[in-house]
Amino acid sequence: MDLPRNAFKHALAAGETQIGFWCSLCSTIAVDALGDAGFDWLLIDTEHAPNVLPDVLGQLQAARGGTATAIVRPATNDPVEIKRLLDIGAQGLLIPYVQNEAEARRAVAATRYPPAGMRGVMGSSRASRYGRVPDYLRIAEREISLLLQVESREALENLEAIAAVDGVDGIFIGPADLSTSFGLYGDWSGAQMQDVLRDAARRLKSMGRPAGILTSDEAEARRFIEWGYSFVAVGSDLGLLRRNADALARRFKAS
Repeated sequence: MDLPRNAFKHALAAGETQIGFWCSLCSTIAVDALGDAGFDWLLIDTEHAPNVLPDVLGQLQAARGGTATAIVRPATNDPVEIKRLLDIGAQGLLIPYVQNEAEARRAVAATRYPPAGMRGVMGSSRASRYGRVPDYLRIAEREISLLLQVESREALENLEAIAAVDGVDGIFIGPADLSTSFGLYGDWSGAQMQDVLRDAARRLKSMGRPAGILTSDEAEARRFIEWGYSFVAVGSDLGLLRRNADALARRFKAS
């Protein structure tokens, strides 16, 4: 039995733009529905959503067979958490709040088996199709996409050093946290932050490293793609639900 192919990883390496969607509802039904919407990737969040491991497993199962590759964001750059997510079949990880080269190397090591890293061995994990993938321990990293999140001024200063670490597939710029570190409290709409975001994309593009970002504003998403961002999340399940529910309620209350 073959190792499942990570379409997102290979498309990103080929320079193809990948359009994604954020999943924060902790719902297998939501992921199941979104998986066939036509997105290239879905982000299953555990940093800012109350997801726990069994919930994530169910969402990974729901995503299987859809158009989108499921990527999981662990709560922290922790090798134990990363190991457990990989074992249940996460083929993509977005590691939050990576500040420097050393932390980037730690994240890579957590996704690799010894001697290249420190991932613990389980012979019958879901990731290996319960032990049915021949030579899984040797080939697992071929289909694991590792994305690192740059979301502070310190990390931005270390951008090239973080991005240059072997095993990193892309750098995700977190505009809300990054703008807050500039004292703007989640507002990246001004000229200063727009310049920062554009420059980050330029710096990564000059290195040949894919850059990612999130926005729910369609015009801004298209602008980010023009600037060189190649994996862009264009909305979230929670945001979509809230905005449409609010709008529907207003229309009926107004009448």
